Amino acid sequence: MNFTAWSAPDPPISTTWSEESWNGLTTFARSTPLNCFGEDVGRKYDLAILGAPFDTATSFRPGARFGPNGIRQGSRRISIDRIHVPMEVRVADLVDVVDCGDVPMTYYDNPVALRQLEIANKVIVSKESARSFQGTSLAKDGKFHSRVITLGGDHTITLPLLRGIAELYGPVSVIHFDSHLDTWAPTRMEGGPWLPDEEIPVTHGSYFWYAYNEGLMVNDSNVHVGIRGAISSWKDYEDDRNVGFSIIHADEIEDIGYKGVIKKIRDRVGTNPVYLTFDIDVVEPGMAPAPEIGGYTTREIKKILQGLDGLKIVGADVVEVAPAYDTQDEITQIAAANIAWLIAALMAKNPPVH
Repeated sequence: MNFTAWSAPDPPISTTWSEESWNGLTTFARSTPLNCFGEDVGRKYDLAILGAPFDTATSFRPGARFGPNGIRQGSRRISIDRIHVPMEVRVADLVDVVDCGDVPMTYYDNPVALRQLEIANKVIVSKESARSFQGTSLAKDGKFHSRVITLGGDHTITLPLLRGIAELYGPVSVIHFDSHLDTWAPTRMEGGPWLPDEEIPVTHGSYFWYAYNEGLMVNDSNVHVGIRGAISSWKDYEDDRNVGFSIIHADEIEDIGYKGVIKKIRDRVGTNPVYLTFDIDVVEPGMAPAPEIGGYTTREIKKILQGLDGLKIVGADVVEVAPAYDTQDEITQIAAANIAWLIAALMAKNPPVH
């Protein structure tokens, strides 16, 4: 940098660095930073990155409130302007991508925090997108709308996000990458802390039960991918089926391969609009530290996601990234960032059209 020029009365910024250079704000994959709920509210775009710094409905290890910026940190070498080779696409060629920063979610009241996220998400998805696409929009109003990839945050955030999606597109099919079911019904346990007249709050293990009961998902078209966590009883699986999911266990990949996993997913969701939610603990903990062993490798995840090309993904999230449990190499954040980039490529290639 020319510090003599910089100290001049009118610094020639254009000669100091360019808009495309490495310097500047750390946004996801060098996407354009935008004040989506303030001065830039009128700006149109096609795909928004939204942070949901929330982790007060988790049952074991908190810390995912720092996940959004951790994923951005892991994406510093990624760029929406570079070609994603396996997907054969440059995301920025097909969609206008912006980073809206984090939703200001309170840490003191979970229902209020989730309401804040629901409102913020609806503000974005209700906007008409910057571009139109060939074909008829899947949205109920027939218009093309901005789509969102949300960076979490514990998995509870998927519930308010699904509410906004279902309002716009109707019930959707959910592809749920996770090691746990997350369909447990809220249960008043003997000796539990709740009084008889108190409501049991939604958590990162029960949000799909609420989504089912609110009619946000197309029943019997949803699929868990990578399940390997323990259950309390076999009734958990029965309840899961009643909520509308089928299960692909993590170790099935040893028998049917990644192509078999892809086929099961595609057969399940069909041609419905899809919401893709990705819990980082679906990945093998040696590659993304998490509490369940025996997960997918990042290479297997990439192959499975690439096999979803052609599906109409109307929204997505990457959740449960807690940088405090990461290694010094930031392997979890880097994995999550690359997964989000791949999801962005899927969404860019496949607009929400009939």
